[in-house]
Amino acid sequence: MEVTINQVGNKTMVTLNGRLDTTNASQFQQDITPLMQSENSDIEIECEGMEYTSSQGLRMFLMLQKNVTAHHGKLVMKNMRPQVKEVFDITGFSNIITIL
Repeated sequence: MEVTINQVGNKTMVTLNGRLDTTNASQFQQDITPLMQSENSDIEIECEGMEYTSSQGLRMFLMLQKNVTAHHGKLVMKNMRPQVKEVFDITGFSNIITIL
């Protein structure tokens, strides 16, 4: 999984490429930890390059969503591939996280 994080104005832009699974979930958690410690609470995740997410990945997204909500911000995931969106739909995460 390749993670790119950029600050654009008051929004943090995150781009994901590859598979998010148990082999790299801990690295992904390290990558997003600064986002959870930041006062900047609006995060947009570009998911076009994300091929897969496991339950470990879903857990990370849930942690990020809870943190963003606690800081009165908004988490948006966009351009999700149909097979990844299906995982979010089946697990109910589509009702928790805004997906465009």
